[in-house]
Amino acid sequence: MSKNDSRAVPKASNGKTHAIRALLDLRQRILAGQLPGGTRLYEVAMAEELNISRTPLREAMSRLTEEGLLERAMGGGFVVRSFGYADVADAIELRGVLEGMAARLAAERGVSAQNMAPLEQIVVDLDNCFETDGELIDFERYSELNEAFHNSIARLAGSAIVIRELERAKSLPFASPSAFLPDKADIQNFRRSLIIAQEHHRGLVDAIKAREGSRAEMIAREHARIARKNLDYILMQGGDLASHMPSLALVVE
Repeated sequence: MSKNDSRAVPKASNGKTHAIRALLDLRQRILAGQLPGGTRLYEVAMAEELNISRTPLREAMSRLTEEGLLERAMGGGFVVRSFGYADVADAIELRGVLEGMAARLAAERGVSAQNMAPLEQIVVDLDNCFETDGELIDFERYSELNEAFHNSIARLAGSAIVIRELERAKSLPFASPSAFLPDKADIQNFRRSLIIAQEHHRGLVDAIKAREGSRAEMIAREHARIARKNLDYILMQGGDLASHMPSLALVVE
């Protein structure tokens, strides 16, 4: 291998690393509300700020465009997308449809006791996040377990296509299962919805084990609509409650 050839591999590797770093950085800034909807991203300035070349930056922004967080601007460049209320509601509904399909497929195809065991343990662990009176005492743990539960449902469907499309849907800032979960300061306002959500978790496990596809699908779709109700509550209350969810900076009336 020539000297020129030996140098080519690290160069390509570094470019890919820079693109990934830019992707993660920009995504975090957008979801944190640091780059509100409508913000124009200028490649030269952003490349200098991130200390990378324009090629990996352009690759990262193209990926964020595929995820739906950016859109190409007229005349070139990229703009942070703004979302209307209907967009957010549709994204939540789409996740519910896909998770419903995943739950139905898991139930109809059947899941072995061995493969069901981890999901059942997640439900037990979620129960342990609550006191006997329903008071949530470990929000951070609940949030982690909730995400694990939803990921498990997708895997149990046994469909790479369903998993891929669910990941694509959940990449929108409002469509992930934990998008409108409260933080520690707001648990009191959302306690009832969290208790209902846990009942859904138990119902989904029971329906999948009983191979009741239609019931599993119905519960999964209804479960996703809890996020819609939480969104409505947050937008209605506004003020401090909305300020705890910076990604709402992407939502326009």
